[in-house]
Amino acid sequence: MTTIADGSRDSRAAVEKAVSLLACFEEGAATALGVSELARRAELSKSTTHRVLAMLERNGVIERIGTGYRLGTKLYSPGRSAYAPGQEDVRDALIPFVTDLYTATRETVHLAALHGTDVVYLAKLYGHRHLPSPSRIGGTMPAHCTAVGKVLLAYHPESAQEVLAGPLRRYTDHTIADASVLEAELRRIRHAGLAAEHGEVQCGLSCFAVPVMGQNGRPVAALSVSGPTGRLDSRHHSHTLRMVASAASKALQSRRRSLPGVPHPKHAIAS
Repeated sequence: MTTIADGSRDSRAAVEKAVSLLACFEEGAATALGVSELARRAELSKSTTHRVLAMLERNGVIERIGTGYRLGTKLYSPGRSAYAPGQEDVRDALIPFVTDLYTATRETVHLAALHGTDVVYLAKLYGHRHLPSPSRIGGTMPAHCTAVGKVLLAYHPESAQEVLAGPLRRYTDHTIADASVLEAELRRIRHAGLAAEHGEVQCGLSCFAVPVMGQNGRPVAALSVSGPTGRLDSRHHSHTLRMVASAASKALQSRRRSLPGVPHPKHAIAS
């Protein structure tokens, strides 16, 4: 048995302790958690927490980020089967354009699609000077606080209304947590065809995103460029994003079989 923080004995089996630690991580959490915080949340001693974390890290279930930990990619791989119909086809068709965008910018680039009121990351390429970020292939984030999510919500009014009707989780002081402010932001994004995010999910991280249009002009995915706030050249990257997304849209629209958008909008958001 091990001793927990208050000095009592902990009779939980090793698997229970591992599950308790995994339950401490919130899906899509923007920052890694330290050992002390994990021990507090799981009600384990720090020594036990260290030992169980080491076991989980060896098995790829969690990964270390600096002095903290977050969920590892193995837990996200099964989630890829939860992609909406057609999204795997979209990913496969657009991978060359993700590569083109990375080659042109040398920054971290993403390909994402809507998954309910979240965005799911279909592909990611890291830049040479990237910051640690919460996005990962197969992982999700709430759509309202990411550039890829906002640019997709701007063209998907049914999903946008669902997001606006619910609570808007705040990740940083810059996160839009007011429905009326977000609604106005989505109108601006739809008019401009470009979304920006500056520290809304992680302080010091900025991102620009544009939609990729499929059949009938419906957006099926979004491409983005991200990097440290203040370093990204908004004018240059927005131009590059539009160029690559236009080529990607034409490639999708020329395919013989339809690659569906998820969900399909019935009405356009008023600009």
